[in-house]
Amino acid sequence: MSDTSSLPASADHVLLSLNPKAGRRSAARRVDRLVELLRGKQYKVNRYTDLAEVSAEANRLHAERRLRALVGVGGDGTAAELTNRTDPGVPLTLLAAGTANLLAKHLRLSGKPDRLCQTIAAGRLLRLDAGRANGRLFLVVLGCGFDADVVQRVHNHRENNPQGAHISYLSYLKPILRSIRSYQYPEIQVYCDPSPDQAAEDQPPPITARWAFVCNLPRYGWGLPLAPQADGGDGSLDLCTFRRGSLLRGLGYAAAAQLGGSHRRLRDCVLRQGQRFRMTSEEPVEYELDGDPGGMLPLEVETVPNRLTVVVPPSD
Repeated sequence: MSDTSSLPASADHVLLSLNPKAGRRSAARRVDRLVELLRGKQYKVNRYTDLAEVSAEANRLHAERRLRALVGVGGDGTAAELTNRTDPGVPLTLLAAGTANLLAKHLRLSGKPDRLCQTIAAGRLLRLDAGRANGRLFLVVLGCGFDADVVQRVHNHRENNPQGAHISYLSYLKPILRSIRSYQYPEIQVYCDPSPDQAAEDQPPPITARWAFVCNLPRYGWGLPLAPQADGGDGSLDLCTFRRGSLLRGLGYAAAAQLGGSHRRLRDCVLRQGQRFRMTSEEPVEYELDGDPGGMLPLEVETVPNRLTVVVPPSD
């Protein structure tokens, strides 16, 4: 279960972290309005586009108990990047401006400046777990295989675009088509809660899969409930794997997940809950973290309890 608390009365500084490439469109007007509203409530507000600068200032103000909120203007990747760069306990919130905005939707964080200003003023804090993959934190989901191949292609296009175009759902169309033509669905071995004190041959047999996801929250991508039982405050992560690899199989798995989570009854699907996972493959396999490229297998994954502190709307 997640822990809740409130911000101290001395917390009167709000920092905004702006990612010029985040999301489907520029959020400049909404940012201007949010700044106006916050200053109207006598908060000290500053904007940053440099992640190192805003993270250092957030850590300093938090240590002095003067930080009310670090506002990430973006989506899941923005939230994960700020969490990786800031100290535990730094109060984070989002002006939702990403593509999927899974974390913001899960926590009812609004992309409307007036509602977010009310959330920040109320000062309610919620503590959630994070996942850690090869040393890097993720907040929503880790994916191995086809989806990570698509994410890497989108990232490459974004990095090579001198205009720094905003990402939209349409941005995924060509990368998806290219992955469909070329991805080979290599086999992935997933070890659940492996013991560091046991020899490899003494470990339980791995799960064999072509698609593998580790979820901290219930939904993935376009809202697919891959792990509907996932709870970001239970100290565990939820694994969802599918055994067969092909485009048609993937579409079938996605349809089953969308139809009331019936993928849980498929023989090809394995669901597990644990605090640690290890993933390997004899072939090159990429992984993604919260919609951003993560790297290549092998991969060590673990839960980090209460790592994330979010400023959330007051309870109903």
